[in-house]
This record gives sequence, structure tokens and C-alpha cells, in this order.
Amino acid sequence: MATILLVGIVSVQLIWIRRAYELQVTQLNYDITQALIQASRAIQKHQGDESLLLDPVKQVEDQTFIVKTNENPDPDFIEALLTQEFKKQEINLDFEYNLYNCFNDSIVFTKVVKIDQGKAVEKETPSTIVNWRSDDGHYFSVYFSNKTKMVIDRLNFWIFSSLLLLVLAAFFAYTINIILKQKRLGDTKNDFIDNMTHELKTPISTISLSTEVLLKPGIENQPERIRNYAEIIKKENKRLQLQVEKVLQIASLDKDKVEMQFETCNLAELVSDGISTFKTIIEEKSGTIHSDIPNKNLEVKLDKIHMYNVLSNLIDNAIKYCEVDPEIKILVHEKGNNIEVRVQDNGIGMKSVDVKYIFDKFYRVPTGNLHNVKGFGLGLYYAQVIMEAHKGSISVEKNEDSGSVFVLKIPIIK
Repeated sequence: MATILLVGIVSVQLIWIRRAYELQVTQLNYDITQALIQASRAIQKHQGDESLLLDPVKQVEDQTFIVKTNENPDPDFIEALLTQEFKKQEINLDFEYNLYNCFNDSIVFTKVVKIDQGKAVEKETPSTIVNWRSDDGHYFSVYFSNKTKMVIDRLNFWIFSSLLLLVLAAFFAYTINIILKQKRLGDTKNDFIDNMTHELKTPISTISLSTEVLLKPGIENQPERIRNYAEIIKKENKRLQLQVEKVLQIASLDKDKVEMQFETCNLAELVSDGISTFKTIIEEKSGTIHSDIPNKNLEVKLDKIHMYNVLSNLIDNAIKYCEVDPEIKILVHEKGNNIEVRVQDNGIGMKSVDVKYIFDKFYRVPTGNLHNVKGFGLGLYYAQVIMEAHKGSISVEKNEDSGSVFVLKIPIIK
């Protein structure tokens, strides 16, 4: 509603500016016409002619006016007269006047008067050609080269108010953008807290149940049970500790503070290690994972551990966000000064609104009816930080119906 109202206000302002501009043009034309009428009468009086000329001034173009006289006036007299009459009407414009000789149908004199500089310069040819009519008597024309500038100068108040309105509109748009960002961050925070609660609640509940069993009377006579529950507590405690450490480490990750240990490694072997890690999990889901690497001896300088983690995150996401048998394909090839690693999947894909935020910290793509996807929304953020630390990039090519394609670009370091 606020946006509609603001658009309405801006539209009304633009209409008023246009009308004000048209009004100022009309007013300036009227002022010029009145000044030229007074000049025409003064010329007749100077020549001793008491006859009345009907409509002695005619505007033939936007910037050109014609003044009719009974006799050819003196050029210097016209210049002084026009300058005087324009000053009376507060028309501070440079102008050019041309005298017309009705006997040979030609322009006999052209001069430009510069008001600001206080000088006048004769010209051989006029700036504009007027269609003279020799049967109507004597004429001279007046041409204004910067008439529009004066109209704009008279609209200073309207221009200033419009600028204020534009600033207000920009501030309003910025405020709405901030509000939407805050809302998105709030939703992301709530989603992160929900997932964090779920991830921590399971091991805590298991530890709590195991502790209750160990506190039951007579359990001391069953050393095997004590050992089993102690193992469960140890395992869940380690799981809990790893979850907390993972969140703390990645949440505080800063691309400018990441310690990278670059070494030359075979990219085909790195991809193969990543595939081997997840191959059993994928086979249990009746899925497939394979790679396409034409150059098996492709060596790159990078941080092997961090790059392996990035690749693992992408494969893990491809498995988690898939409602059918997962099919994952990893393609590696050289492209210009970069090596591209493309991870394709047949998962649920992403909407356009999600693609913009998937690399933000804690952001997770909504999964609709798929509620078994675990995570904190830190994997892709981590991947982006690591790729930027490698002076590379990570991007996504979405396909809402047939999964996603994540593209890693690793620069070739000589």
C-alpha cells in the first residue's frame, strides 16, 4: 500500500512538473511577445509613424519571433531597444536579430547580442532561416538559442522539491529493503535455532535416558549393561561435542583469516577420494555417482583439506536434497585460466528467490514436505569462503525440475 501511495505521489509530482514547465514556456513566450510589441511601437514612434499595426509580433518557431515594421529600422537602434525591453520583462537571454529587406527578399544584417558578456557580434549567416513573406512589408526576426535554459531556471523550486521527493523515495525503498532483509534474517535465525535444537536434542535425550538406566537399583550387578550404556553416553557426547565445534568454527569463519596451506595435488585423485567417501551411502539409496575427467593428470595448487571439504559438502547436499534415487555426476575440465568442477544432481532444485541467498551464513533452502534434511545452513557459506580464499568462485545453475549444478572455478596458479 505504501509503495502504491509513493508511486502515486511521484506520478502526481511529475505531472505537476510537466504542467509547470508548459506554463513557464507559455509565460516566457508571452513576456517575449510583449517586449517585442513594445519594441515595435517604439520603432514606429521613432520613425514618426502613428499608424497602428495589428499583431506586429508572430512566433514562427519555438525559439524564433518575427516583428513587422512599416520601415526598415536602424540596426543599432533595434539592438538598444530590444536589450532595454527584454530587461524590463526580466528576460536575461542572449538573442540574435536579423533584418530583412523586402525589396530584394534577403537578410541584410545579422547580429548576436550576449547579455551576460555585455557585447554584440555580427554574423554573416543567421542561425535559423525564416520563411519571409515580402508582400507583408518590412520585418526583423529575433532568435533565442538558450530559451529552454531560462525556462528550467524558472523551475528551480519545482526541481528542488522533486529532488527531495526522489531522495525520500530512495530512502523509502532502502528502508523497505532493510525491513525485508531483517525479516529474512529473522526467518533464517529461527530456522537455524530449530535445526540446532533438533541436532542437540537427540544426543542429549539419549544421554539422559542412558543416565537414568545407570541410576536404576541393581544395575551394578550387570557390568555388561553398564558398559553398553557408558559406550552410548561416550558416543553421543562425542557427537554432541563435534556438532557444537562445527557450528562454532564455521560460524566464526572469516575469509580474510582462513589459514590456507597450498600444495600441488592431483584433482582427479581428490575427486576420486570424495566419491569413495559417499559411494556406500549412495549405493544404499540405490543411486549412482561418477566423474568425467578427461585429463587424469590435472594438477592444481590448492589447499587439499579445505577443497576436499567443499567437494564433500556439495556431494552431501546432493544426497540430502534428493527425493528419488540420487544421480550425481562430477565433471572436471579446463576453461581459460580456470579449472571448472561441475557437480550435477537430480535433487529437488531451487527457486530463483533461494538462489540469491544460498551462500549466506545459516541460510537453508526450504524443503517443503521433506523434513528429514539436517544441517545448519553453513556448508555453502563455508564453500564460498574457501573458494574466495583460493581466488576462485562458486556459483549455481538452477533447474527447478531436474536438480542443480554447482560450478567451482579454481584459477590455475603457475
